[in-house]
Amino acid sequence: MIRFFKSTAFKIFAVIAAALTAGSIFALATRSGSSPLTSAVSFVFSPITRLSSYVAAEFENLPISFRSSSALAARVEELEKQVDSLTEQLVDYEQAKNKNKFYQEFLGLKEEHSDYQFAEAAVIGRDAADSLGNFTLNKGSLSGISVNDPVVYGEYLVGVVESVAPNQCTVSTILNPKVNVSAYEVRTRDLGFVNSSVELAREGYCFMPGLSSSTAVTAGGIVCTSGVGGIFPRDLIIGTIVDVVDGTVDISASAIIQPSVDFSEITDVLIITAFDGQTAAE
Repeated sequence: MIRFFKSTAFKIFAVIAAALTAGSIFALATRSGSSPLTSAVSFVFSPITRLSSYVAAEFENLPISFRSSSALAARVEELEKQVDSLTEQLVDYEQAKNKNKFYQEFLGLKEEHSDYQFAEAAVIGRDAADSLGNFTLNKGSLSGISVNDPVVYGEYLVGVVESVAPNQCTVSTILNPKVNVSAYEVRTRDLGFVNSSVELAREGYCFMPGLSSSTAVTAGGIVCTSGVGGIFPRDLIIGTIVDVVDGTVDISASAIIQPSVDFSEITDVLIITAFDGQTAAE
């Protein structure tokens, strides 16, 4: 008998009996309706239950990570379409804004000079490495355009048509040394002509040489076309004087001029096909 009480089986039985007894006493003390076994199991597994609840709650905070790949792909495609649509709207807005500005300049010029006849044209070719700013337009002889027709952006002189094909033409800007424009300075009324050189053209300037060494022309003055020669109508704005320098070979002075138009940026221009006093193209 004593050997039985000392055996391993009896010890295990005693431990189980003690655990059940303790569970019963705990249940009575707390007036719980749960059985001792249920209470014991609940006590043992309650930390695991709390842990699983926490993990489930955290997973609920990661909805994107557990979506199907097809749903994510559909969402990405939808967002890409929205971006494309907004990009198209932005392009349309910028084009409409530029067109609006262009037509405002056109209407102002037309109101001031009812004798002008115009052809609207768009730039279709430009050499970025060309410091002279020359470019190609999408209108030609079929639109009534001829060699030596002036090219303008609103009231600002851009250049002159150099060559013409049926459906396009090339334009030489006032930065091109081949272009000579009779001109005057607005404040002093000093007369001369505007030309350029390769060196000045690289810096984006042209110049008005042959001024008197005592000229009152100063930086900030405005230079306009004088109309002499019949190629360019009078009073088109050429640019602003940025400096006046003494001549290197005589006692004259030259005004360095910055054109009023950035030739590398313009996309649309007007070609004046006829005006009062125009000389026919040779």
